[in-house]
Amino acid sequence: MKLSLSRFAVAVALALPVAGAGVMVATPAMAAPAGPDLSKPFLAVGVPFQTALEKVKKAPSPEGIADLRAQYEKVLAAATKPDDKFTAGNWGIQLGSLAKDDALQGKGIQLMVDSGKTPPDLLPKLHFALAQMALQAKDNAGARKNLDASIAAGNKEAEPHVWLAEINFEEKQTKAGFDELNKAIEIAGSAAPENWYRRGLGFAYEARDYAQAVNFSTKLVKAYPVTKSWSAAIAVLRDLGQLPSQDTIDLMRLMARTNSWAEERDYGEFVQAADARRNPAEVKAVIEAGVAAGKVDASKTFYAEALKTATTRIGPDKASLPGFEKDARAANATVGTVTGAGDAFLSYGESAKAMDLYKIALTKPGVDKPVVLTRLGIAQVDAGDYAGAQASFAQVEGPRKPMAELWSLYAAQKAAGK
Repeated sequence: MKLSLSRFAVAVALALPVAGAGVMVATPAMAAPAGPDLSKPFLAVGVPFQTALEKVKKAPSPEGIADLRAQYEKVLAAATKPDDKFTAGNWGIQLGSLAKDDALQGKGIQLMVDSGKTPPDLLPKLHFALAQMALQAKDNAGARKNLDASIAAGNKEAEPHVWLAEINFEEKQTKAGFDELNKAIEIAGSAAPENWYRRGLGFAYEARDYAQAVNFSTKLVKAYPVTKSWSAAIAVLRDLGQLPSQDTIDLMRLMARTNSWAEERDYGEFVQAADARRNPAEVKAVIEAGVAAGKVDASKTFYAEALKTATTRIGPDKASLPGFEKDARAANATVGTVTGAGDAFLSYGESAKAMDLYKIALTKPGVDKPVVLTRLGIAQVDAGDYAGAQASFAQVEGPRKPMAELWSLYAAQKAAGK
């Protein structure tokens, strides 16, 4: 997130009340503070200053602004009472706007805050403006103080939490940064921009925080279900999850379904996890997809050998499927036989038979439920049974749970026609 100073202070100047004793001009948008108590010395210099200020606002000139600056110093010197300071601060904001002087605007805002006369509904905005100015000045302590004050004064917007997150990340207070960023996203809801999720995901990756990587990955693809979101989410889980090959292949199958390949490494890891001897059809399809996308060089030894193995095995492998299925459906079939048969049919895109076999496997003793439920869900997705898939993925526990949650989101999006 790139820091940028809001021009909010200009709007503040236009909306603020200006207290007066009959001679000060009150802003129509708001009533003047109740019972303004301006000192006589302040009125003596304030009345001519305001007259000059209104004149220069109508016809700005360098000379007029310079003269106002000189007069303003006298106004500040005479501001002793709270209402004096509140009014002087208001004028400082307006003069700073005319002079394009952020420091002067900030001084005016601070004077208003310190006066104790700021209307409660305006105080959160003033503190937020001061925080932004502190951020511009690389004053993290000042920014944090005013962001906290803005929230305490009633600011219910997401932005203060975003900036607090940024400060915490910069100061290596990563957990606090995640907490604030999650608050910001929760407050903003569907209006939260994509870069907030990516910022959290990036810091989770840098911190090697798998739990937060899962958190922001899931939120990212839910809020922005586009190819690049899936690519980032899957890649981070793959890198941080330290998954065994049989888990990796199911995660990479999600990359295949979402067509979210980003680089050659993605194709290579799928080929390695899938193994051309075990899943030849999938390996062949992925290599060919990588070549078509211009990201895989099929002449490289790794791909060439995998493609050769896959191509030669597909025919005999497919021919063995009927016998494999028969053995798997036998009453005395082991869980390994049934699961293996389900895996084979899933790999060849025969989702109906894969689903049936996985359901049988779930009844067998010794079944690896997280693996079988994940692959049952994948087969259900391929068959268009998105509700069934979500029910299967919801039952997955253990290390595969984050992957299953991503798959479940994909099923939900497919059900919604996305």
